[in-house]
Amino acid sequence: MEQFNGVSVVKKANVYYEGKVTSRTVLLADGSKVTLGIMLPGTYEFGTDSREIMEILSGDLSVLLPGEETWVDIKGEGTFHVPAESKFRLEVRSVTDYCCSYPA
Repeated sequence: MEQFNGVSVVKKANVYYEGKVTSRTVLLADGSKVTLGIMLPGTYEFGTDSREIMEILSGDLSVLLPGEETWVDIKGEGTFHVPAESKFRLEVRSVTDYCCSYPA
């Protein structure tokens, strides 16, 4: 999906790792939400409360998903799924644009 129509945007940013990772929450017409953000180069670990779908719109990074031993490289665009109540690691090599969805 290239754009979201009929949405509300939460003004306050979600800021992590001293501003190296930021996002904005977008509330969709159907009641679901997504976050749109930017990650600067660095190494990060995130925990999830609910299931997440991370869509990389542009960037260069590697992701280590829960229970895996092999890092997955994403250059340009890509998508990965993260289970609820888990942790995943990222090694971001260039400015990365992302959209995170939280399916029911």
